[in-house]
Amino acid sequence: MALPSSNNLIHVFWHEGMLKHDTGKGVFDTGMDPGFLDVLEKHPENADRVKNMLSILKRGPISPFISWHQGRPALISELLSFHTQEYVNELIEADRTGGKELCGGTFLNPGSWDAALLAAGSTLSAMKHIIDGHGKIAYALVRPPGHHAQPAQADGYCFLNNAGLAVQLALDGGCRKVAVLDIDVHYGNGAAEGFYHSDKVLTISLHMNHGSWGPSHPQGGTIDELGEGEGFGYNLNIPLPNGTGDKGYGYAMQHLVVPAIEKFEPDMMVLVVGQDSSAFDPNGRQCLTMEGYREIGRTVRGMSNKYSNGRLLIVQEGGYHVTYAAYCLHTALEGVLNVAEPLLSDPIAYYPEDESFSTKVIEAIKKYQKEVVPFLKDA
Repeated sequence: MALPSSNNLIHVFWHEGMLKHDTGKGVFDTGMDPGFLDVLEKHPENADRVKNMLSILKRGPISPFISWHQGRPALISELLSFHTQEYVNELIEADRTGGKELCGGTFLNPGSWDAALLAAGSTLSAMKHIIDGHGKIAYALVRPPGHHAQPAQADGYCFLNNAGLAVQLALDGGCRKVAVLDIDVHYGNGAAEGFYHSDKVLTISLHMNHGSWGPSHPQGGTIDELGEGEGFGYNLNIPLPNGTGDKGYGYAMQHLVVPAIEKFEPDMMVLVVGQDSSAFDPNGRQCLTMEGYREIGRTVRGMSNKYSNGRLLIVQEGGYHVTYAAYCLHTALEGVLNVAEPLLSDPIAYYPEDESFSTKVIEAIKKYQKEVVPFLKDA
């Protein structure tokens, strides 16, 4: 294998303090012990999943392409570029009083706030690394995740919106327009909410068609949630049917994502990556395999080369199959690196998918967007 050039390194930002966020055990993510089970599983968002992501990048075949950087905690003042002071105060108070369940499945326990600050600060450092010209591609390997955290609301295991903070830093640092592509299995409602009135940020989310899940997540992720005011048309939701799979995601990328980004012409790209879209994830039903993630990574790298001078920030979100999530991360980054041959084979490999159903849904979304979204009408 040829040694990577300086322009084909992925700069990974990580801090081991993020492992101290302990989400507990119970029935799935409820924290509940019903009293009749001998074995209570860890909360799906647990440290083990990230330990495997860390180790596969350090010892897997992709390791020569990785440059490691120490993460750091965010300053409280930095959080206010995306979050309200009142909400940040709520999190600080919850930490001071020993913890709190902020919404369903979202537990701020002792150690969680420090980990959340590290996740936010490490993501900000990764973006600054790119803005300052020290590298083209950076990956924030962070937890707790952030893409459900809204300006004034915790949600879906998330406290601080790591990607949203980084996007705002890019805008403040001179970027004209930022495109955010979220491929986590759940709707990236936090970034959507934060930039819902902005025409400087194009947020695109490919997600399972799950709808709202309560007061913490009022957004439905539907195709008609398009933004408001100047931001109308710059929030594009792609709710996909369960089981969409590699071919369906590829079809959505080529027929919806690529044309939108071509029209938008961002000078910074952000890939919000969650491996809970995989075929074997306990939190998702989308049936992506390693090859699907590899192709998404390759497509995103092509768009960043064409529009943002190769500048690409990747931010970690979900992914709850402790083994397969790490493998899928590896292949997504292989795609971003444009390696000629796969570096890892798929240990599970095959999952059946029905291409025809998702294609019909994607074509219907495309028709709707071209009719309703001003900047896409002649795409």
